[in-house]
Amino acid sequence: MFSSRSSVDLAQNPLSLALERARAAGRPILDLAEANPTRAAVPYDAPAILAAWSRPGALVYEPAAFGLASAREAVAADLAHDHPIDPARLVLTASTSEAYAFLFKLLCDPGDEILVPRPSYPLFEHLARLESVRAVPYRVAYDGAWHLDLPSVRDAVTPRTRAVVLVSPNNPTGSYTKKTELAALAALGLPLVSDEVFARYPLRPDPTRAITALEADGAPLVFALGGLSKFAALPQAKLAWTAVGGEPGRVTAALARLEVIADSFLSVGTAVQHAVPGLLASSAVARDAVSARTRANLAWLASEVRGSPATLLDAEGGWYATLRLPRTRGEEAWVLSFLEEDGVHVHPGHFFDFEDEAYAVVSLLTPEATLREGAARILARVARDA
Repeated sequence: MFSSRSSVDLAQNPLSLALERARAAGRPILDLAEANPTRAAVPYDAPAILAAWSRPGALVYEPAAFGLASAREAVAADLAHDHPIDPARLVLTASTSEAYAFLFKLLCDPGDEILVPRPSYPLFEHLARLESVRAVPYRVAYDGAWHLDLPSVRDAVTPRTRAVVLVSPNNPTGSYTKKTELAALAALGLPLVSDEVFARYPLRPDPTRAITALEADGAPLVFALGGLSKFAALPQAKLAWTAVGGEPGRVTAALARLEVIADSFLSVGTAVQHAVPGLLASSAVARDAVSARTRANLAWLASEVRGSPATLLDAEGGWYATLRLPRTRGEEAWVLSFLEEDGVHVHPGHFFDFEDEAYAVVSLLTPEATLREGAARILARVARDA
């Protein structure tokens, strides 16, 4: 009766069940996995944000496949701080997830393949399956710093490969795509789909990183994704964008097909499109606050793990940090003990498809006092049980 592409395992994992029980019992939990800025006590320019939603144009429905010209111009002006983009090459969607769906429709037939990074956010496999596409992983490797394992990318390419997905900075490793890595990926001759939602949150400067995949020379097509969810810390605003670059002829052909796809859905709300100029203009308040918090939390973690059996892996950007835990017990046992014995919730590494154990991923977006108390409990537990 149902399609195979909609088949998912709905069984809850042990950590989810334990968290549900703890909350039902009213136990206080320090949530070090919170990644929703609207629930993380982030300050906003509330008057400016609310005023942005009161534009009179929101009362008129103006369907436009790629989004209203005024909205795309506002996004292009903001992106120009990093890289110039023609508003005509911007496609607005309700989310980056929808942007992926559009791009998989554009590039892939059923059974085709896309290459995706591992570890990374566990979304690509689901989005690909919903489009009847196969997600094939390549390695993001760690040797004191994270880097793309380029041989694993090349080895993963088959005649059915249609695109390479990259995330810069990656979630949760926090690693940016380097200029040399981008050049090597472009040389494959495949379209590049670059998720750059966390790009405005560097944890330190680095002249070797690519600002955006739109810098790539030689790639036939480049799709750079961003959105208000991270750029303005407004996940509820539901607006994202795809900037299209590459060879002019291919760009023209891609935009023509994307117009048909986007026009079939017209998913972006009118109100948010009229609000975009004001939302972007007011975004610095929340973004600066998030940047200050993530950097302070990372610095504190780095100082606290010194001399601990746990190790803090390098992070260059984004909202996450990864702790490598001793292998004296399994990863699931560690995170369950943090929750059940210490009242601290973290993500296990396998949530992000780390290739080995044991890791705990914490959100640097967590308010400082909560993160310090929770991390102190984790490190004390590791010191006792390692």
